[in-house]
Amino acid sequence: MIAELRTSEGGFASALDADSEGEEGRFYVWTPDEVGPAAAAMFEVTGAGTFEHGRSVLQLLREPDDPKEYAAERARLLSVRAQRVRPARDDKVVAAWNGLAIAALAECGAMFDRADLVAAAVDCATLLAKVHIVGGRVRRVSRDGVAGEPVGVLEDHGDLADGLLALHQVTGERRWLELAGSLLDLALTHFADGNGGFYDTADDAERLVRRPQDPTDNATPSGSAAVAGALVTHAALTGRTEHRDAAERALATVAEVVGRFPRFAGWAAAAGEAVAAGPLEVAVVDSPQLARVARLATSPGAVVVTRGESPLLADRPAGAAYVCQGFVCDAPTTDVDELRKRLGVAVVT
Repeated sequence: MIAELRTSEGGFASALDADSEGEEGRFYVWTPDEVGPAAAAMFEVTGAGTFEHGRSVLQLLREPDDPKEYAAERARLLSVRAQRVRPARDDKVVAAWNGLAIAALAECGAMFDRADLVAAAVDCATLLAKVHIVGGRVRRVSRDGVAGEPVGVLEDHGDLADGLLALHQVTGERRWLELAGSLLDLALTHFADGNGGFYDTADDAERLVRRPQDPTDNATPSGSAAVAGALVTHAALTGRTEHRDAAERALATVAEVVGRFPRFAGWAAAAGEAVAAGPLEVAVVDSPQLARVARLATSPGAVVVTRGESPLLADRPAGAAYVCQGFVCDAPTTDVDELRKRLGVAVVT
C-alpha cells in the first residue's frame, strides 16, 4: 500500500487500474517461464495457474524453506515487474478510506515495532487534518493537496475518527483524540435521524429525493457502524458517557440487521461486542514490557494507551498497568504475568 498508493503529500490514492496495455492483470501475472524454475517451485507457479488448488491457508502462509533465497527471488521478480507498463492510478484521496488506512498503519506499526508505519499514519492524518477540514467541516476528497468540493458523508466522519483514535492510542498525541471527538460531534449534530440512527448525508448537504440511509457494510463499513464504533472507543478513552449512549442507540437501530444478515453488519457486530465487553481501558505508564502485553489483548474494543496526553494516564504513577472499565480501575500491577492473566493474553514465545 505504501509503495503503490502513497501520494507525495502523505495520503493514499484511492485505486489502481486492473488493466494495463489493454489487458486485465497484465502487470501482475506471470508464466512459469517468466518467473524461472526456482521461483516457480517456490511459489508453486504452474501452467494451470495458482488458484483454487485446494491448498489450505496454512500451506499458503508457511515460512519459506530458505528465507534468503526467498528474499532474493522476490527482489528479482520485483525488478523485472518494474520494467512493465504500470497500471494507471486514481490519485484522489478519500477521507473515509484514508481513515481506515491510518488505523491499520498505526496498529500494525505498534504491534510489530515498525516506527515507519506509525510515521506513515501520522503523515496521512496530518494531511487529512490540514486539507480535508475546511471551515470546520469535512471534505470527502482531495488531490495534489487541494480539497475538492464534495462534502464529507457519514462514513468519512466515522472512519476518519476511528483512524485518529487508533493513532492517538499509539502516539499519545492529544490532537488526534480531540480531532476525532470533533468529527463525532459533527456526526451527531448533522447526521442524526432523531431515532438513534444516522443518515448518510448531512442535514445541510444537497437535497435529494430521498435522504440516503444504508446501515449495511459492503467492502467498507457502513457509515452508521463506523460512527458507532468510534463513539464507543472515544467514550472509553475520554469518559464521555454521551458518546457511549449515542453508540448504544445507533447499534440498537441495526440489531435486526446484525441478527438476520450478519455478513453485512460485521462492523456493527464488532462495536456491539465492544459495548458488551466494557470495553476494557488499559493504561500503562513507562513500562515497555507491560505495554507489549497490553497491546496483545483481544478483549473486544479494548483501548490501550501507554504514553502521551491521554486522560487515562492522568495522575498515574509510573511503572504500572491499570485495567479499567468506565474509568473505574482494578488495583495497578507491575507484574507481566498478572497483566496477562487479567487480559487473557497467552504467553508469546
